[in-house]
Amino acid sequence: MLSIEDLLLQLYCLVDEFCRANPALLRQHAGSRGPAVKLSPSEIVTLSIFSQWDRFGGERGFFRFAEPHLRPLFPNLCDRTQFNRASRRFHPVTAAFFLHLAERLGSREAPYEIIDQFGVATRRSGRRGSGWLGGYTDKGKCSRLGYFHGVQVLSATTSSGAITGFGIGPGSTKDQPMAGTFFRLRRNPPQGMPWLGRPAAGQIYIADKGFSGPNRHREWFAETGALLTCAPQEGHAPAWPRELRRALARMRQMCETVHEKLLNRFRLERERPHSMDGLFTRLCAKASLHNACILINRQLGRQPLAFADLLGW
Repeated sequence: MLSIEDLLLQLYCLVDEFCRANPALLRQHAGSRGPAVKLSPSEIVTLSIFSQWDRFGGERGFFRFAEPHLRPLFPNLCDRTQFNRASRRFHPVTAAFFLHLAERLGSREAPYEIIDQFGVATRRSGRRGSGWLGGYTDKGKCSRLGYFHGVQVLSATTSSGAITGFGIGPGSTKDQPMAGTFFRLRRNPPQGMPWLGRPAAGQIYIADKGFSGPNRHREWFAETGALLTCAPQEGHAPAWPRELRRALARMRQMCETVHEKLLNRFRLERERPHSMDGLFTRLCAKASLHNACILINRQLGRQPLAFADLLGW
């Protein structure tokens, strides 16, 4: 178990090492409008990542904690609104950082990646009007929430639990179209979307039945080189033996564990962002904290996903 100071020190060292190795990325997102933030980019990214613990409840809760407890460690700590603007400006740096950690955790050499989709509500489903994120969100359905209004997040993880990338679509987006777009964008990543990540060397993916479709699988493989394996839906192909279905389900279990960490341990379930920048900032910071905790646990000789008792509050 680490103290807050020890965890922040380890996290800051990881972030600062990455920032020093990528000065061009920092200059690209430094910004020049408004009052200058006295915090360094490494400090901004570190605090943005650390603020995602569920204990804080939200951005306001984090700053209520930071003012009395973290001011000695970060003497140039600014006010909450200025910090939020700075963390949103640097969210591409945070995205690049979580992908850097994934590669340190062996994502490029992983034998396969697990993909799955989960819903994130941004407002109550029954409310009228377009809401804060009109045009980016809509009404959809997922097994966890039922009908909801928000976005679908497609994540890719390794068998050890490292997050290697993610994509976002409106709540009504189905599994297959979102997976196809994800594979295509990973094949030819556009500028400004670093959170998509890079596929493992073999480009082998494991998924659930929602991604079934032999024709689509052949199309994806021919177009992007992605080879997806999942149990077939009824009518798509002969049913798999029970032992094979259970073996695939055991392999997929890791992505369910990762989603639980993001939704509960890092409070994604309770977030209600008002802008897409805010949503991407939160997701990139949560993915960074997740991968950083795995790396720190490995260095301490602990179970990689033992997050609950990593930090002694």
